[in-house]
This record gives sequence, structure tokens and C-alpha cells, in this order.
Amino acid sequence: PLVLVMVGLPARGKTYIARKLARYLSWLGVPARVFNVGNYRRRHLGSTQPAAFFDPDNPDGVSARRRMALAALDDLIAWLGAGQGLVAIYDATNVTAERRALVRGHLAAHGHSAVFIECVCNDPALVEANVRESKVSMPDYANMEPDRAVQDFRARIGHYERAYVPVGLEEGAFVRLIDVGEQVILHRIQGSLASRIVFFLMNLHIVPRPILLMRHGESELNAQGRIGGDAGLTPRGRAFSRALVAHLEQRFPGPPPTLWTSTLRRTIETISGLSWPSRALRNLDEIDAGVCDGWTYEEIAEKMPEEFAARRDDKLHYRYPRGESYEDVIERLDPVLVELERQRDPVVIVAHQAVLRCLYGYFTDQAPEACPHLDVPLHTVIELIPRAYGVAERRTVLLPPAQTSEPPPGPPTP
Repeated sequence: PLVLVMVGLPARGKTYIARKLARYLSWLGVPARVFNVGNYRRRHLGSTQPAAFFDPDNPDGVSARRRMALAALDDLIAWLGAGQGLVAIYDATNVTAERRALVRGHLAAHGHSAVFIECVCNDPALVEANVRESKVSMPDYANMEPDRAVQDFRARIGHYERAYVPVGLEEGAFVRLIDVGEQVILHRIQGSLASRIVFFLMNLHIVPRPILLMRHGESELNAQGRIGGDAGLTPRGRAFSRALVAHLEQRFPGPPPTLWTSTLRRTIETISGLSWPSRALRNLDEIDAGVCDGWTYEEIAEKMPEEFAARRDDKLHYRYPRGESYEDVIERLDPVLVELERQRDPVVIVAHQAVLRCLYGYFTDQAPEACPHLDVPLHTVIELIPRAYGVAERRTVLLPPAQTSEPPPGPPTP
């Protein structure tokens, strides 16, 4: 098991990064969980604490925060000890050497070591944006007027700044992220999993931007209830293409967003009316149905009943004969996802149901087992804006669903 310990002042992106990292690892099939000390404080001490509570010269506040820190740490150790996960992320400020020594010692007593992830931000504009865009919506300030919340939060930051001591070389392994990935400093990082985590962290940022996911317009094989293939659009699919072009041009009247499609004909035809630059990525191609490519589900059930039943019982791990599973799709989407996280401009992705289910599952923090069953209908634009405490979502239906072309959501779908 690997224990990652967040370090840094408030409004530096720690919680955002911790949640992103846990979501990414879980999506890849590596069980991971965040233990956020702030959640323990809110649960046991009340949802709102004034800035004075965080004053390092306030002995009652120091004592209460230490109790909550240890409660979260004890639960983390118990979770790992029960064999429930491989990566535990301890999300707290941990700005003093004394607090980090307490964490290290508590972990060492149970056979674990810590890798610190220190978030440093020297860009005042970035901190200010994070305070206003994310922190005023954090649970602590749910019922507080925004300007007052910002004022209180700045006072809280000031208390932490007085006590902050950066992680030292003598404290063990650490990753220092400066200005959220602008500069990355590594110390004593070892192992393939830790290296993969570092690569992911190097591509993260905390700038909010919309990500739009949509399937291609209805294809000729969609209309026949057949899976896979490389068919063109039906008249209905072309009507969606025209509606989509108008929607996107209205949504982005200025510089065009990054636009990605799969290499299959139906996605490329869907955006053919746009003058924007685009990239066709093979990693975004639909799940490979192998020998079942072009079949209907009724044909699969009739000709290969054992395969049909195996897929129904475990869609995540089921692999079509000479084809792919959803697990395979997630693996090949990994580099796309890392590149997607790196993008600071809006991104539009026109792809396929299985692929978009996996991407949507990542951004909405779904368990991998849930991904094959998520609702990603035709002719619908799904707009997501990732934030520290969740993701904002809006769906826009551009064409009402047809009566016969789209199989119902759930286990029988591709």
C-alpha cells in the first residue's frame, strides 16, 4: 500500500488534486480513497468554524484539529489494514514539521511510510481565483455570503502562513508541485505506481474549463440496432450534425475549443460542418466487438448465448471474442485522459457510447463497475466543469430520441 500525504496552504489545490488522483487510480482499477481531515472536523465539530479556530496560538483549536487529524489517520490505517485499498490519500494542510512528524510516526507504527505531495503556489492571481471559484463553495461556507466567506477564508490562510514550513529533504519522499505543475520537484520517489502517479500530477492544473462530451449522430447501423462497424450517418444523424454545429458555434463564439473525434466515419461526419481544427484519435474509437461486430444483440443471444450471458453478468471485464472489454477501453483511454487533464482550454469530444461512458465515469467519480451502465444517449451534449468539490453538469438534448434506433440504457447496450 502507498500512503500519499498532502501538504500546503489552503487554496493551493490540495483537495482538488487529491480527489482527482483518487478518481484516476480507481478508474484504472487501483483501489484508492481520500481521507479528508476537513470532513472529520465538519462532522464532529460543526460545519462552520471561524478563522480564529485555525490560529496556531489558539490551544483549544490546535488540540481539536489534532484530534480530527488522528481520527482520519486511524481510519486510513484501518482501511489499508483491512486490505480494502492500495493507495490512501491523507488530505490536510500538514504545514508544520511537527504535524508531518506525527503523521509519519503514526504510519510507521503500523508498517506504512508516507510520500508527501506538497502544493506550492507563488502566483497571487491563481490563489485569488481558487479562493473565489472553489473555496467559497466549500462546505464550510455553504450558508455564508460570498464576500464574507472570502474574508474569513483569507484570515484562515493567514494563520496557516504563520506556521508553514516547507517539507525538508530529511522528511523522506516527496513531490513538490509549484504553481500546479509549472514546476515539479521529486525527492526519493521509487516504484512504478509512484512514477505513474507523478506523471499524472505533472499534467494536472486547477483552471476550470468546460469539457463537452457527445456521441456521433445516428448512424445507419444504429438505426438497424447493430453494434460497431464504420457506417455513415442517417438523415436523422445529419440533422443532429447541423444542430450540433449551430450549438457549438453559439457556445464558443470566440476562439474555437480543442476538438477531438475518433477515426471512425460517423464521428468525423458529425463535425464536418465545423470549420474548427480537429484531431481524430484512434484511442477514441468505439469498443471493438470482435467477431460480433455488426451484429444485433438478438443475434448474439441466439448464436452465442454463453457469450451473451457472460457479458450481461460482468460488462466491465467481459471481452468480446477477438475484441475488447470495457476494462481494455479504460486502459487505452489512459493517455487521452492525461492529455485531457493537461488542456487548459475548453475541449469538445465527439466519440462513441462505450468510450464516453468511461470518460464520463471518470469525471463524475463513478466506480469502474458502473461505467458500462451509464446513460450517454445519442443526440445529447453533456457539458462538464470539474471543480474541487465535484463537477458541474449540464445536458442539452439537440434532437429528441427516435423510437427504434436507440437500445435502452442498461446491461443490453454496447
